[in-house]
Amino acid sequence: MTPQLEEYILNHIDPEPDNLRRLARDVNVYLLYPRMCSGHLQGRILRMLTAMIAPQRALELGTYAAYSAISIAEGLPPDGRLHTIEIDDEMEDFIRRRLSESPYGDRVTLHIGDAAEIIPTLGGQQWDMVFIDANKRAYTDYYEMILPRLRPGGYILADNTLWDGKVTDPDHNHDAQSRGIMEFNDLVAADSRVERVILPLRDGLTIIRKK
Repeated sequence: MTPQLEEYILNHIDPEPDNLRRLARDVNVYLLYPRMCSGHLQGRILRMLTAMIAPQRALELGTYAAYSAISIAEGLPPDGRLHTIEIDDEMEDFIRRRLSESPYGDRVTLHIGDAAEIIPTLGGQQWDMVFIDANKRAYTDYYEMILPRLRPGGYILADNTLWDGKVTDPDHNHDAQSRGIMEFNDLVAADSRVERVILPLRDGLTIIRKK
């Protein structure tokens, strides 16, 4: 992907909403690791995938700055709900402010804490769609926790599954996060309970459908 192609794509897709453009600027000005923010292209893809799936109950693991949460909320049906979980309590004020500035923020419920502890408290109903973008070392744990709670025909979207190309680079894939992504990819590829495809979008987005 060249900068020219990226600019061409952004000029030929739906425009970035004003509130998300301001959010992205604030991420770059005020937060560490701004690359973690979904951004214009991925945000529009998340919105469209959500609109296609039309989930009543959606879950996000890893809120960060709430860009992806707001993008997902845009695509929800009017009675749909997104629960999003962020482990870093120092992000709470930033997230709540941005949700309040979004016309879709009232569709989002924010939880601060460890996803492994919070997920079991969110009720016994099944999820229709789950977006995983949290601790890469725990992707396989999240997957095994979520899949039994996902309705048949439901979707898991997993971000960063190409991990800067480290998944195919034996010289640079020995760290714990790279190993976590590789273990997750191998697990999903061999799982007969699901269908799966990896999109080479940004850092890799895997779409998983439960049979």
